[in-house]
Formats: sequence, C-alpha cells, structure tokens
Amino acid sequence: QVQLAESGGGLVQTGGSLRLSCAASGRISSGYAMGWFRQAPGKEREFVAAIGWSWGNTLYVDSVKGRFTISRDTDENTGYLQMNNLEPEDSALYYCAIVRSRTPLPPRHGYDTWGPGTQVFVSS
Repeated sequence: QVQLAESGGGLVQTGGSLRLSCAASGRISSGYAMGWFRQAPGKEREFVAAIGWSWGNTLYVDSVKGRFTISRDTDENTGYLQMNNLEPEDSALYYCAIVRSRTPLPPRHGYDTWGPGTQVFVSS
C-alpha cells in the first residue's frame, strides 16, 4: 500500500507563502485523486483542495480560492499545495490523502490513505 509523507510546513508571517509537498512511496495510479485537508486545534478536520491525478481537475474550499493552488507531478508521484497570502486562520496541521475516484471532479470526502501531516503556523 502506498504511504504518503507531507513536508514544507513551518512558521510564516501573515501574507507569506509556503509550499507543501506530499510524496508517495509508490506509484499513484490513474483514477486516483489527491486531497489536502487541515485541522486546527479544537476544530474538525476540513477539506482544503483536491486534484484528479490523471487529468488534473481541481477543487477548492471557498476560503482558499485565489490564494492556494494544488498541483501534482505524476512522474514523481508527488502532490503540492502552494499557499500564498497566508492568514492566521490558515494555521493548522495539514494532511494529504488519496482515494480512488472516477468522478470528473475530485471528491471532498472518502479519502482512505493519509499522511501524518505537516504543521503550518501563520503569525499575525
């Protein structure tokens, strides 16, 4: 089974940028989607963005549209989340996950393989 590992988290000031990476231990087949999620202390985990692995179709939660960009490198089996114009409200533990998906748009739910997460903290 493929394992995922996030990296790229850290401490940044409001308005700054970070680029998260999600490296898979093996090949991510076509017909999968990769999603990014986040969980802040005391809050439920929430969907952030997702991308279809084959065609690159993307989906974002409204709060990050225009600031975050999800992408993937199918040759490297790595996904990315470019986060610009970060706000303190973006502070959270960020997870990547994958799921088999045959829908045109990647799903928001149902992901079944998760990484351990990478911490993002945005100072005001």
